[in-house]
Amino acid sequence: MAKETRIDKFLWCVRLFKTRSKATTACKKKHILVNDQDVKPSSKISTGDKIEIKRPPIIRSFYVIEILNSRVGAKLVEDYIKETTPEEEFKKLKKARETGIIRTKGKGRPTKKERRQLDKINPYK
Repeated sequence: MAKETRIDKFLWCVRLFKTRSKATTACKKKHILVNDQDVKPSSKISTGDKIEIKRPPIIRSFYVIEILNSRVGAKLVEDYIKETTPEEEFKKLKKARETGIIRTKGKGRPTKKERRQLDKINPYK
């Protein structure tokens, strides 16, 4: 039998989310896909699964190499997951940063013009 663990715990263990509760919230909001399926926080994940994380304006993809049950240091993360995000996704992120569409925290509410720009690049609406 393959080793399994909860998806929310695994995402926290490999440092894709700062806290386990943030990973749980992302699962509940359907921002996490495992093998192209929406998952609940308690869903099991095993070796060889494909994880996609929706973080507008990009979708990051990962391949599970090995399952772990405790949080690891940042240098050891590459032993457990491999990032398979296409280069074009990172280009979208770079373009969004250059155009100023991605707002920094504490900048206040977006203007009407900025809201329209955000709606154009947000594929999850």
